Amino acid sequence: MEIGLISDIHGNRPALDAVWDDMPAVDGLVCAGDVVGYNPWPGACVEQVRERAIPTVMGNHDRATTTGTAFGFNSMAGAGVEYAREQLDEDQRKWLGDLPDERTEFDRVTVVHGHPDDPDRYTYPDLFEPGMLGEEDVLVLGHTHVQHHETYDKGIVVNPGSVGQPRDGDPRAAYAILDLDAMTVEERRVDYDIDAVERAVAEAGLPDAIGNRLRKGR
Repeated sequence: MEIGLISDIHGNRPALDAVWDDMPAVDGLVCAGDVVGYNPWPGACVEQVRERAIPTVMGNHDRATTTGTAFGFNSMAGAGVEYAREQLDEDQRKWLGDLPDERTEFDRVTVVHGHPDDPDRYTYPDLFEPGMLGEEDVLVLGHTHVQHHETYDKGIVVNPGSVGQPRDGDPRAAYAILDLDAMTVEERRVDYDIDAVERAVAEAGLPDAIGNRLRKGR
């Protein structure tokens, strides 16, 4: 069984479209949160995830958009949250607000946003360790926007990276393919039209830095 892993879409529809176009046929999908925030297509990204019935957990930007709870956001992040609040309709906000902090899918894959003990904890690759795994075989997390995975005797810890705002020095949209039979992860990257995102950011009145940073993968 092969599972497509996505995370941190952050309202970037061109990047998400590129991921769908690049992704091979899979048996299922999961999303480790932050469907919205930063970029100017929050509603379109919510609808794409909903239409595919992708099991999704709540990210900190998703929570801030639906509850108003701040998370030490800088001006870029704050602007993206405010924009998402304005753009999402009531049904989209309810879907986002009803997302859980953790879920287990396919009986073997647990999905969180930041860390099993704290959904808002930034768990960078050097902090991965087998103790993060519970009864599941695979732990999927996001939040740092850094693509990485580690394989232990107990199982796999994997961050598929960010679809919509990579921060690991590679500007290409990130995702991963998990093979549950072989217990392997394929980290994948795909180019998308960053120019189109920069134009849309400007047209939406969002901070220019949201689009500019995408070129550096930061």
